[in-house]
Amino acid sequence: MKLYALTGGIGAGKSAASQRFAHHDIPVIDSDALGHIVIQPEGEAYQPVLDRFGEGILVDGQIHRPALGEIVFNDPKALADLNAIVHPAVFNETARRTAEFAQAGHNIIIIEAALHAEDGKLRDGFEGLIVVHCPVNIRIQRLINDRGMSREDAEARIASQTPPENKLPLAKWIIHNDSNLQHLHDQVDAIVEEL
Repeated sequence: MKLYALTGGIGAGKSAASQRFAHHDIPVIDSDALGHIVIQPEGEAYQPVLDRFGEGILVDGQIHRPALGEIVFNDPKALADLNAIVHPAVFNETARRTAEFAQAGHNIIIIEAALHAEDGKLRDGFEGLIVVHCPVNIRIQRLINDRGMSREDAEARIASQTPPENKLPLAKWIIHNDSNLQHLHDQVDAIVEEL
């Protein structure tokens, strides 16, 4: 079984690329989605997050992600604390799902995450890195149009991430998502052919 890492900045089009890989029956594990799952009341990170950030982040017994986001995106120490809690839980869930896909006979699995190769290195166990790249001005416009963010919020979220350009030298494949959806699909299809 081979693991490939898929990354890109917020608004770059990671999800669209993931959907296209899934269209080809290649399982994609979305680490960001798992980050939401592990902070659900039954999740591994729920109680540790509450212990660290307090019950003021709860709404109807659920961790209210916008309230948590307000805290962590304005405080690097709080963000580091949150990551130290959530990332191991996401890693555990990723390992569990990877084993399930392997047992079901899949020999290629893609792990999608915004945080791949943050330190300039690809983690052990991955065969290669796929980067979805898109100019910042288009990403900002997508975040405004598709997610209802203000320009300031979109710029702040982009600024909080490692510039995707830093990851391009590590990439085995770069998907340029600065055109239409068909252009993205064509590039994913070409990668699938290689895989």
